[in-house]
Amino acid sequence: MELQQIKYFLALAQELHFWNTAERMFITQSALSRQIKALEEELGVRLFERNKRSVKLTEAGAFLRDQWLPLLDEINRIHLQAKKIHEGAFGTVRIGYPGSIAYSFMPDLIASISRTLPELKVELVEPTDISFEQLLLNYQMDMAFRRDPAENPALQSTCLYSEPFALVVPNSHRLNEQNFTGLHDLKEEKFILSNLAQTTFYTSSLRQIFEDNHFTPDVRIESDFGGMVLGLVSKGLGITILPYSYAFSALPNVRFIALPYTMNLYVTWRKNDNSPVLKNILQQVTEAAGKYITEGS
Repeated sequence: MELQQIKYFLALAQELHFWNTAERMFITQSALSRQIKALEEELGVRLFERNKRSVKLTEAGAFLRDQWLPLLDEINRIHLQAKKIHEGAFGTVRIGYPGSIAYSFMPDLIASISRTLPELKVELVEPTDISFEQLLLNYQMDMAFRRDPAENPALQSTCLYSEPFALVVPNSHRLNEQNFTGLHDLKEEKFILSNLAQTTFYTSSLRQIFEDNHFTPDVRIESDFGGMVLGLVSKGLGITILPYSYAFSALPNVRFIALPYTMNLYVTWRKNDNSPVLKNILQQVTEAAGKYITEGS
């Protein structure tokens, strides 16, 4: 017994007319008759009472119609779901990201994914004490955005765009883009920064900025969470240096002054991951990043 035979049976059970059913199912009337006869023989059940004038279901045929019809609907739903999975339009993708893009690139990307792949579930992860690479290699994430390219040969990275670092000060601060001349203007300032003793790419970039300017910041508050740092600056508790992406947070009472230093944003994934979902998401990532390349942010 084949699924197609059941479809023929259900169509005939609805039409109760061999010619009409044959046209609807795009086969000849004789082929339809053979399929119904083969089904009856395999089941050992007479499904239709037919003569030259009429076709009607037997009691057994009516029972099978009522049982098979919802099952066929479920099978069609399952087949459609399988097709969506095959095309990468259904499933789950886990994405890691740094806090600096939480106000700009990530919302744009997630909005694009929601619009083009509405049945895809997105899980967002902002790692703190576990590295992006470890999470990717352990299959706890499918894709990660990071500030440096992956080092592990099992991973692949692509640079999406560059953006400047920015000095972030309260709106009431004496410095602005017009009168700021360099970090030497900040000798007496209180800083709010990540722990500069850390070995992350971000903190090494901050150290390089200070070393280039022969400047040791007076760090009064340490935090690895950019959103917290930004909030503290807005309260006038100090100044900081952050990626310019934080300017999209629209937090009141802060001013961003671009610095002559840039950092990149990379997307990283497992080289051997042939998931159609990943392929679709990478396309969305490229399109979303195009806006930031154009804006030169």
